[in-house]
Amino acid sequence: MAEPRDVHVALSTASVYPESTATAFEIAARLGYDGVEVMVWTDPVSQDIEALRRLSDYHGIPILAVHAPCLLITQRVWSTDPWVKLQRARAAAEKLGAGTVVVHPPFRWQRQYARDFVTGIWRMANETDVRFAVENMYPWRYRDREMLAYAPDWDVTQDDYRHFTIDLSHTATARTDAVDMIDRMGDRLGHVHLADGRGSAKDEHLVPGRGTQPCAEVLERLALTGFDGHVVIEVNTRRAMSSAEREADLAEALAFARLHLASAVKVPRR
Repeated sequence: MAEPRDVHVALSTASVYPESTATAFEIAARLGYDGVEVMVWTDPVSQDIEALRRLSDYHGIPILAVHAPCLLITQRVWSTDPWVKLQRARAAAEKLGAGTVVVHPPFRWQRQYARDFVTGIWRMANETDVRFAVENMYPWRYRDREMLAYAPDWDVTQDDYRHFTIDLSHTATARTDAVDMIDRMGDRLGHVHLADGRGSAKDEHLVPGRGTQPCAEVLERLALTGFDGHVVIEVNTRRAMSSAEREADLAEALAFARLHLASAVKVPRR
């Protein structure tokens, strides 16, 4: 078994939505997060490398990862060409000192992109020290119907990638076993989105500990198996009634992560 190691806990800028990217840096610094993951989306600051660098320097918070604009609402951010998006995400990560680019598998209607995705990600990964960590997704469900929206597969372990991101809200929505998925990822697990879920058809992104996912077990396992990536709090705080309530949720999520990462490190008896 590998030696336990310190794992950095970062805040996804998506976790403060509908507040701004700039607010995420401020909250991360105030609460004592180790860094941030920038979700590149429609907020102009999230797309501006120099603005992000200034925020990082001002708050003393490193940017540990860049989430490429892969969402439905970001189809026109940084180009409509998905490969250009990934090239720009890599360039941003390199310039900002981030070690990871998070990317979703293509939507099925992006046929050419989906056809070339696995080989293309390998090609890009071979051109940089930045990790391209492909994230597990889930089937889309409506009532009793299920649609496979991602290609080659929402279960990214079905394909050959150098690095993976596991998202524990997505495992809940997919109704798949998170620990089993981590086993399949093995030492290619490079990044973690920590959130919770109850198995709803909606991607819930609950504060860890408020759903049914094995969040504590996963964190303890990461600390004990020599995991060398980052844990990123990516939760939904849109229903917070105030900024103070949002910040309390993010403080709770950070405390949960730190507690269970630390509890895996056994203190030897005297």
